[in-house]
Parts: sequence; C-alpha cells; structure tokens
Amino acid sequence: MKHLSYQTDLCVVGGGLSGLCCAIAAARRGIKVILVQDRPVLGGNASSEIRMWVCGANGEGNRESGIVEELMLENYYQNPGQKFPIWDSVLYEKAMAEQNLTLLLNTSCLDACMDGNRIVSIKAWQSCAETFHEIKATYFADCSGDSILAPLSGAEHTYGREAKSEYGERIPPDQADKKTMGMSCLFQIRETDHPVKFTPPTWAYTYPTDADLPHKSHHKESNFWWIEVGGEWDCIHDTDRCRDELLKICYGVWDHMKNHGDHGVENWELEWIGFLPGKRESRRYLGKYVVTQNDVEAEGRFDDMVAYAGWTMDDHFPAGFYYTEGHPTIHHPAPTPWGLPLRCMISRNIDNLVFAGRNISVSHAALSSSRVMATCAVLGQALGTAVAQAVQDGCHVADVDVPKLQKSLMDDDCYLPWHTREIPARSRTAQCSAEVVRNGHDRGEQNVWSGKAGQSISYTFDKDEQITQIRLVFDSDLDRNYDNMPCNYPLVQTKYCVPHTLVREYRIEGESESGEQFCLHVTDNRQRFVRHCVDWRVKTVRIVPLATHGCEQYRIFSFDVR
Repeated sequence: MKHLSYQTDLCVVGGGLSGLCCAIAAARRGIKVILVQDRPVLGGNASSEIRMWVCGANGEGNRESGIVEELMLENYYQNPGQKFPIWDSVLYEKAMAEQNLTLLLNTSCLDACMDGNRIVSIKAWQSCAETFHEIKATYFADCSGDSILAPLSGAEHTYGREAKSEYGERIPPDQADKKTMGMSCLFQIRETDHPVKFTPPTWAYTYPTDADLPHKSHHKESNFWWIEVGGEWDCIHDTDRCRDELLKICYGVWDHMKNHGDHGVENWELEWIGFLPGKRESRRYLGKYVVTQNDVEAEGRFDDMVAYAGWTMDDHFPAGFYYTEGHPTIHHPAPTPWGLPLRCMISRNIDNLVFAGRNISVSHAALSSSRVMATCAVLGQALGTAVAQAVQDGCHVADVDVPKLQKSLMDDDCYLPWHTREIPARSRTAQCSAEVVRNGHDRGEQNVWSGKAGQSISYTFDKDEQITQIRLVFDSDLDRNYDNMPCNYPLVQTKYCVPHTLVREYRIEGESESGEQFCLHVTDNRQRFVRHCVDWRVKTVRIVPLATHGCEQYRIFSFDVR
C-alpha cells in the first residue's frame, strides 16, 4: 500500500456541485485546496451516475449565476449533443484547470484525527490506486451530502424530522421522528425512428394497469423522480437496499409503459438506468444558526446572507413510491428568493469544520427548499470564498468581514438579493456613455444595455489612468426555460444550446492622450461573466460588441474598469 501526506489550507470532502464550487471558489481566491471525491466523476446528483438536472430558485430573474452558470454555459458550448459523460468532463476540466486545486477522485474519507474540538487531519482511501491519503488542513469543508465528517469528528448533527414545537414550525409532524425524504434511481429513454421491443428482467416488478401507479405521472417527458424509496429506512446505511428496490420499480415502470397500454413510446428505447441512487436528505449539521421554515417565510433577510434559495418547500412523503393517498410530495409555498446566512455553514462545536450543500444547518422543513442543486452550488461558492478570506485575513471564518465577503461574491457574479454591487472607483468617477452598465445590478431588463451593430459603450477619464482589470457581464438569458441537461432524448432536441442573447465576439479598445492604441479581441465567448487582466494607461476605454450567438441585439449588464 502507498501512503501520501498533504498540508493544505482547505480540504473539501465531496465533489457534488456544492463541493466543486466551494473548491474552485477558494482556489481562485488564492488558497491551496484539496478536493476529495469518492466517485470517479464530479457533480453528485447532476453527474452521469445519477442524471438529475440542476434545479434552483423559481421566479423571473432568479436563476443562479457565478460558477454554476459558468459550468452550464460551458456545457452548452462543449456538449451540443447533451451527453452526460461529456458533462462529467466539463466539470472535471473546471476542477483540473485550477492551479491551486488538487483533485482526488475515487477517494473515500474513512477517519479523522482530532485535537480537542479541531480536526487535525483526515485519512482517505483511493481504491483504484491502493493509496492512503492523509490530509492536514486549516479548514475542512464537508460537502458530502451525508455529512461523513460528523460521526468521524463528533460534530453535532441531526437526522429526520423535528417536532412542530422544536422551532415553532407548521410543516413538521407533531412528534419528531427519524423519517426523511427518500432517494431515487432515474432512468432515461431515447426516441428512435422504428418500433423497439422491451423485455423486462424476471426480477422486475409488474404494473399491469395505470391503477397500479396511482398519482404517478409516467409520460415520456418525465424524469421519473417519484420512483423514490428509503425515507422510512436509513438513507445512509440502507443505500444498497434502496438501489435494489428502485431497480425493480424502474424496470417495472418502463415495462408498464412499453407493454401495458398505449403510452406513446412504441419507438422509444430504454437507454440508461441509474445504479447509484440520488439522495435528497440524510444527516444535517447543527451550525451556529439553524434556518427554519419561519426564516424561509420571512425571506431570510440575514445580515450575513451570502447565498439564496427559491425552490418551494418541496416535502416528499417518507413512503415515497409507496405513498398512495395522493401526490408524492407537498409543495408548501416559499418566497423566491430567500436568503441563507454564513452562520448555517459553520459547525457549532468543531472549530475548523464548515459545510455546504444539502447538509447545512437547516430544519427538515427549510431543507425541503434549500436542498436543490443550484442552491447548493451557490452555497458552495459562498463558503469557499469565505474560507479563503478567513485564511488570508488571519481570522476565524465565523469572524470574517461580512460586507467584504458579500462584495467579493457580488464581484464574482453571485447574486445577493436586496444588495447592490459596489462600482469600482475608476468606473464610478469616469464619464460613461451608458449609465445602466454601472448601476450595480447585473440582472433584470431595467438594468441591461441593448445596442445595435456599430454601437459601443465607453469610459472617458480626465487624464490617462492605469487600468488593470476589465469586468463584463453579458446577458445569458437567466429566464431561459431549459436546465443544464435533458431528462430524455427525442429524435430532435434543439433547445439545449448556448443562449442566443450572449455576446460571442467583441473588442475592447483603449486609447491614451498621446494616441497610443490598445486592443483585446475576443471571438468565441460563451460566458456571461468575464474578467480581463490588462496593463493599460488610457484616457478612454470602450467595448465594441461584434456578434452574438443568435440575437440581433447586443445585451450587456455590466462593464467595469478598475
């Protein structure tokens, strides 16, 4: 056996979207990061192993930006055929591109060494390389979903549903229990140009009539999320038992659609079925603050708000597939957006343990809204940014300068509801030909500059000024009606593409008082948020959009120079 040791600033355990965004954000902010992932691919429930599309906040203009939007836009560009293994490679590429990030795939955390209330190191096993990894770190971020570091470190945590009386909520049961939302194995189907037969395995369940699938919509556009079990079992230790049951149900449902009645799938075939269940709920940490249903309904306007949610309180019945009295979930209304505080990502009793994703410090009721993956991603980016700031400022993450953190997040294109982004002095004091691009709001129709061919936006200074950075936010159509990946594959699939509104080609031009010319020419942009580092001394600087990915207008939210 091989043994390797590391010393790092931040060790992130779990490579779902929360862990990936946490690791990337921290690495980009200049600290050393190790990302430990127990699977061969990144993305968690969004990966090719589970294949859930990325959901987030409901409502116009509320789509999550920052790193999660960067991932989606890159996927539209690299992966026009919408193949899940290519999506895996997009996530892998983003992690591998970061100089400060070390990625350990197929590596499972199995032990923690403690010194009082601090984690000194963790031990992890990489089965494919027969290697033990010992990782010492200043901070450990548990983004594993199942909170693997909780039992290993003694961190306070909870499991199941609280009683109504614990936090004064309306959604929970009268008595606390150990029931959760369950887990699902999804399956995907593909349309062909000819009839396709299906023979189920002998061990599959049989559902001869629609009455055998009450309250379960099983049309070909579904992703079959309601094939769900485990909420009345143990959603950690019974995972294999859940998989076995889910596979029997999945094959039985497809057998029903193909062989029992007309469901419009004569030309469709079963392309893929998941052998790794996607989890909704298991252990949740107890942090310095527990977010409750009451906080959700009050819009979560915390002073230390660093992320937001906006999904309904989508509370699946623990019986899952075997709940037959009505629809398998209740969508309790929730405002959109609502804020999440930094305090709910910091352990209350382990000094250097933080967390992001579905395992944050929330009640079961609040979890039903905060658990979706785009929300987990922005939580991860917020946490990675906070830890980097703490390390660099020499303070504890619970004591970081929150306004400074919020400023950093907004500067990285993370939307914080009810906040206005600070405009850098160079942009604020110059003459600008389009005031809307420096109003501190990077979304919303009222905040976008819309130009035609030949038009540009310019800054003019009183004299030559040194410019080191140019920040741009283009329009990626945050209200687009498609997610990162499809749930099925019809013969013709056209909507999953780089948004037409994005500016594809542009020039940035600078000119000094003496007439010296500077120019950047970008021909293949596919991102909403772009930074350029320059070393220009100029009196004027302008952006000249030249082409989009299909839209006739050039649409720009922000153009900053500093």
